[in-house]
Amino acid sequence: MRSKSLPLLSAALATFVFTAPLTALADNSVSVQGVTLVNKGRVAIGRIPANQRDKFGETFGSGSGMSIDTKSWTRNADGTYKGSLWLLPDRGYNVAGTTDYRARLNTIDVKLTPVAPGATPAAGKEQSGVDAKLADSLLLKDSKGADTTGLDPANGVRNPEGAMPLLPQAPNGKISLDNEAIARLPDGSMFISDEYGPYIYRFSAAGQMMSVTTPPAAFLPMRHGAVNFSSNNPGPGETAPDPKDPTRGRQNNQGFEGMSLTPDGKFLIAVLQSATRQDGGDSGSTRQNTRALVYDVADLDHLKLAHEYVVPLPVFTNDKGKTAVAAQSEIVALSPTSFLMLARDSNNGYGQKGDKSIYRSIVAVDASAATDIGGGKFDGDTAVAPKGVLDPSVKPATVSQFIDINDNADLARFGLHNGAPNDRNNLSEKWEAMSLASVQDPKLPDDYFLFVANDNDFITQDGFQVGAAYKDDSGADVDTMFQVFQVTIPGLAAK
Repeated sequence: MRSKSLPLLSAALATFVFTAPLTALADNSVSVQGVTLVNKGRVAIGRIPANQRDKFGETFGSGSGMSIDTKSWTRNADGTYKGSLWLLPDRGYNVAGTTDYRARLNTIDVKLTPVAPGATPAAGKEQSGVDAKLADSLLLKDSKGADTTGLDPANGVRNPEGAMPLLPQAPNGKISLDNEAIARLPDGSMFISDEYGPYIYRFSAAGQMMSVTTPPAAFLPMRHGAVNFSSNNPGPGETAPDPKDPTRGRQNNQGFEGMSLTPDGKFLIAVLQSATRQDGGDSGSTRQNTRALVYDVADLDHLKLAHEYVVPLPVFTNDKGKTAVAAQSEIVALSPTSFLMLARDSNNGYGQKGDKSIYRSIVAVDASAATDIGGGKFDGDTAVAPKGVLDPSVKPATVSQFIDINDNADLARFGLHNGAPNDRNNLSEKWEAMSLASVQDPKLPDDYFLFVANDNDFITQDGFQVGAAYKDDSGADVDTMFQVFQVTIPGLAAK
């Protein structure tokens, strides 16, 4: 039987609006207008093996995006939980260039057996708190019912037709998708964001494309004065774009990495992974000022841009002593002006040459006092942060630390670590999926489970995709991993 407390998550979160700058209190909490969000730490870890295959016989790819099915989420009498979630892979195994991997969505059945916050799991049970099983896979089709592809669109486009706008198209005639985030709707349809556009697609429950939302002109990748969706990852027989990077718009592979519906279902927030080219995204050290778009979803097939904000990405000192900017990898909306955002460094972790990550965190973002630049000059030809320097007329959102994913003391309770030895218990590089589910405990009405999953990039020594076996050169088998944090957000269930 479904718990009667389930609807409270959406209803309560909808009224929780950050209206004051965020103030970090301690490593495990953040204060928002006198309300304190608390991270109680990890309570469960689980894995799906790297060589898992889906029902199409291809190597399973993990979490570029995640959405928990809150209707199925149930607390059992013994304190365990069961339910399902949707896990979105990106464009397939593409180390040597993109491939004709068919876009899809995976359904995962989950049993959660959390430990009490701060407790240590029993010996031998450190990473069995999340029992995750692949239940189904759904292919995502274009508006005509044809397969889509992970292939780089190279210089290809499909011209507007009917209600469909200009779309990225691979040389084989298929629409190119590099999926990154998912927001499921009550009717079973879903919004999916991608990197190539960067676009927001609506798909039916059966997986067929229904509509497409294009971003403001400032976001569209341009080469030689025309829209060019290539990400400079040519597939077999494809040629690299010239120039390799767009001159304006989103940077290669830096599209709508994060996207989330507000809990009341009225707004959809989408965030670029880092700054546009004209806003400093042409350099790793100046790409800090990314943008968040807030859409009114009253008409699901014709989203209306309601607001747009500049979001400064976290800055850290890398292992070479230089200033670096963390890229955002996922968001969870709390209101139209606030969200949790996962940001991280790159090229460190199991399966990579670097073993220790310097920065992987979940931060709280408050845009309630930020300048709304939606529909203005910054959505056209005027840069909002030329060479990475924010226009003085624009006030950005406020960003504050909430959860340090690299916390070795907390990781150690579950047999994990950040850094050497670079083995399977070292966190992998890409953590890109988040979703919330209620703890459903009347004694803890403000507590939620925050699920975080990695994108394993299909890295395995026993892989099979697009008709061919493969073995990753790293020698690694990067499992899909779930980390579950217990967090407190006071007042949500009470309103």
